[in-house]
Amino acid sequence: MKQQHTASRHKQQGFVAPASAREKLSSRVLDEADKSLEYTLTAVRGNIDGLTATEAANRLIQFGPNEVTHDKPPHALIQLLQAFKNPFVMVLIVLGLVSYVMDVLMAEPGDEDWVKVTILGVMVGLSGLLRFWQEYRSAKAAEALKSLVRNTATVQRRPSPGVAPQRKEVAMTELVAGDIVHLQAGDMIPADIKLIESRDLFISQAVLTGEALPVEKYDTLGAVAGKSADGTGTGAGEAGLLDLPNICFMGTNVVSGTARAVVVATGSDTYFGSLARNVVSHKRIETSFDRGVNSVTKLLIRFMLVMVPIVFMLSGVSSGDWMSALTFALAVAVGLTPEMLPMIVSANLARGAVAMAKRKVVVKRLNSVQNFGAMDVLCTDKTGTLTQDKIILEHHYDVRGKRDDRILQLAWLNSFHQSGMKNLMDIAVVEHADALGESCKPANYRKVDELPFDFVRRRLSVIVQDDLGQQLMVSKGAVEEMLAVSSQIADGQEVRELTDADRRALLRQSEEFNADGYRVLIVATREIPATECKQSYRTSDEVKLVVRGFLTFFDPPKDSAAPAIRALNEYGVAVKVLTGDNPIITSKVCRDVGLEPGVPLLGKDIEVMDDVALCTVVKHTTIFAKLTPLQKSRVVKALQANGNTVGFLGDGINDAPALRDADVGISVDSGADIAKETADIILLEKSLMVLEEGVIKGRETFGNILKYLNMTASSNFGNVFSVLVASAWLPWAPMLAMQMLIQNLVYDVSQMLLPWDKMDPEFLKRPRKWEASNIKRFMLWLGPTSSVFDISTYCLMWFVFGAGALYATANGSMDPLVNGQAIMNSGWFIEGLVSQTLVVHMLRTRKIPFLQSTATLPVLLSTSIAIAIGCYLPFSPLAEHFGFITLDGPKYFMWLVITMLAYMGLTQTVKSIYIKRHGQWF
Repeated sequence: MKQQHTASRHKQQGFVAPASAREKLSSRVLDEADKSLEYTLTAVRGNIDGLTATEAANRLIQFGPNEVTHDKPPHALIQLLQAFKNPFVMVLIVLGLVSYVMDVLMAEPGDEDWVKVTILGVMVGLSGLLRFWQEYRSAKAAEALKSLVRNTATVQRRPSPGVAPQRKEVAMTELVAGDIVHLQAGDMIPADIKLIESRDLFISQAVLTGEALPVEKYDTLGAVAGKSADGTGTGAGEAGLLDLPNICFMGTNVVSGTARAVVVATGSDTYFGSLARNVVSHKRIETSFDRGVNSVTKLLIRFMLVMVPIVFMLSGVSSGDWMSALTFALAVAVGLTPEMLPMIVSANLARGAVAMAKRKVVVKRLNSVQNFGAMDVLCTDKTGTLTQDKIILEHHYDVRGKRDDRILQLAWLNSFHQSGMKNLMDIAVVEHADALGESCKPANYRKVDELPFDFVRRRLSVIVQDDLGQQLMVSKGAVEEMLAVSSQIADGQEVRELTDADRRALLRQSEEFNADGYRVLIVATREIPATECKQSYRTSDEVKLVVRGFLTFFDPPKDSAAPAIRALNEYGVAVKVLTGDNPIITSKVCRDVGLEPGVPLLGKDIEVMDDVALCTVVKHTTIFAKLTPLQKSRVVKALQANGNTVGFLGDGINDAPALRDADVGISVDSGADIAKETADIILLEKSLMVLEEGVIKGRETFGNILKYLNMTASSNFGNVFSVLVASAWLPWAPMLAMQMLIQNLVYDVSQMLLPWDKMDPEFLKRPRKWEASNIKRFMLWLGPTSSVFDISTYCLMWFVFGAGALYATANGSMDPLVNGQAIMNSGWFIEGLVSQTLVVHMLRTRKIPFLQSTATLPVLLSTSIAIAIGCYLPFSPLAEHFGFITLDGPKYFMWLVITMLAYMGLTQTVKSIYIKRHGQWF
């Protein structure tokens, strides 16, 4: 299959086979693995010469395109409706509906209630539209990433029966079961296929195991299972997926060699397809953000259910006007609700998404920005994330473990002169020699013949000839297989017989290299006497070799991995590695990047654990190796069950279940489509440093949300507490319902610029979560501080500004101007709005405001304007319309300044006690 790119190379990733292959893999693939070719062709209604064009077209219509299930974004209208699916929004909508019903029942023009409904409607609308627009744009950007690649396959088909077959390129989606496909180096496996014939075929199974080295696939049945007389076979069903040498799976890719194969499963019938179907049909879990929002919403509703009836009863009893008391109680309900919270949340998340987009990060779901900041465990794959996703030659040693450039020269002769598609180790040898210079690349040799690598011999030999006509066989391969054909060893300048002690020493040295995470090959030679020189050699000539030394290979860590992990640890994020690779190599990589590997936990061990045992062991485990997709997902869920907010970074088909189950799924633009569709965030650069920046931005975003929620909830609670006192003492409501709504509106509008505030560096150092208990505690501690000065303002307006005297002489008049209510309303309106707005600067930081920590200019301007509006309204031409009365300005503002200074002093004192007692702020 070919891939035409308009931008960069699309790296295909895949899946890890589950523990029970027979249960998870397409039954057809397993059934056909160990059966004869004739049986398989009959089963899929195929022909060795290929299907006819008509047969292929009919099957495409009957069974559908060769596509897996996709997690496609919903229609724009559905996405718009989902943007309003938020508990806070639901509360506001209910309050708006109740206000509208009240207006109808009272059969009045509804000035107050229409103001209320309009305010709530605007807030709900702006919140939903802002969220919709950001998520819609991100979804479009994510979809656009797919257009960078167009996949095709080389298929063998016949124009009609009896006509010679022809090779043609068709879209991968047009493949059907029974098609005959041709493969070569660079192709992606387009479906689940069974090999008909192959030559030196090596398949990259990084998509299956995370290992960088390819494995050989071949059309041999004997290694899988013996065949019975009828050709049905007996044992392939129990073989592990990676042990099926004649089966290649959709999503893997060809590293070298050629092959012809028959398609046995397409689309959703493939293993990849079954996994994708399970992922898409699996409902997303409730993330840390969702749980937090729900808990806070329930807290606010409980407060409303308790406080509003009390206000209603006290106000009704004191005034005798039960309908007005109901209206005022409804206004209190709105006042107790931080009605701007949905918009503040959306604005903060959108701003965080925009900031992350500048760092080449596509945020598909806005909630994931907060989850990013709340993340305290990051689970990541090894290959290509912690490592460079390439093999390098680390050492070239003689048999005593000392560097020897002659070993590199021999290895270069072997790797450079082989004619097949060079695998990653050959490329590493050639690149290493290029880096060291011409001295490591002998030029006085020409190639005579080669004996290609195969899965049984596990070695590659090249025969070269020098200028004098002397021929030399240079072999490199796996340790045990090389020792099996070697009879001598080069010990320094001496070549002597290879003894059993030497063999044990070489094996022990190889095991030590393996324990350090290296992949090891042995280099051996054989000088061919002139009498035995020839131009063509066979594998039987690989005898009596002289062991020369070792080559060690390693997938090196990225330069940014170690500092990024240190930075994440500094911000309270633990990094855990979940990989399909082996634990030894993974442990080596972890040590190199500063992670203490400890004792790795293997997939086979996880398989026998129950959930309780797994939850216990994941707390102290850093490396999880040899994992299947479902095991990765189980590890993520176990971490979440322990109270962690878990992020998962993966780019393969095998990562899709874990990406979906994590609180925040992170993929890369070069990842598999299913991974990108499942992820919440897509990185355009596969770098852990981007993750650190995302964590910081997420915490800044969440911090500003918490600021608004804590400040507004505590302030509103203080106001309601003050209303309770007023309702029990004053003969009328301390503020009209419309005045309370205007006060809330002015305050809330001033908070719209809060997303542009900064956070104290100390706040960013550890993960933060939605915790209703903390918000409740904050409300109960800080709310009553404002009530102290609200009550003092009541007394001030009653005794100093004459509200009490007017009431005493009103003779029961209901006119606010006559009975002193307008004085009380006007004075408390200003004091309430100024204190509520000014306290933003007191509560936005744990430090001393203005001296140790100052808000950003947008917040300073917005709060100053809100205070100015609050102070102006009772003195404006609109004062009478809103039920205000002009006060004695100089006298009132003198008292207001004194009150605010005392309020700020008390708030700072309570804040200090609170921090000392609870050890945190927010």
